[in-house]
Amino acid sequence: MRRNVIDPSNLELEDKVVTIKRVTKVVKGGRNMRFSALVVVGDKNGHVGVGLGKATEIPEAIRKGREDATKKLINVALDSEGSIPHDFTGKFGGASIFLKRAPEGTGIIAGGPARIVCELAGIRNIRAKSLGSNNKQNVVLAAINAIEQLKTPEQVAADRGKRVDEILG
Repeated sequence: MRRNVIDPSNLELEDKVVTIKRVTKVVKGGRNMRFSALVVVGDKNGHVGVGLGKATEIPEAIRKGREDATKKLINVALDSEGSIPHDFTGKFGGASIFLKRAPEGTGIIAGGPARIVCELAGIRNIRAKSLGSNNKQNVVLAAINAIEQLKTPEQVAADRGKRVDEILG
């Protein structure tokens, strides 16, 4: 994984809660109830991150999730039409997601968890299909995995030691 550290202090980050789960731990004295919150943050301009927070109260779990997500921000490779540079399939656990570039005016055609990631990443035109498991956490992490591995034509040209016009043909 190519994680580059992004300074969140100069970004206007928005956050959305994808899911809140109540988790129970059975102990000798009874049951311990806690909450787990999956939070996605992004600036709608090429930066997105996902985090998981756990606490005994929901607001605290959301706050922890937001903090975790801001630590894990990634850059998103976007083209001039507000789409992704190429099609890609991301995988995480049993979930995989197929991201397909789309022309201007298409909008975001994606299911729940993947839509949140695309909106907060700043992608305006995309088609996405969730394959395999529909576990929200795994779908979000598969989408982040796919977005993280996208490369711009400039990056591909630099990797191959060629000019951009040679790559684009």
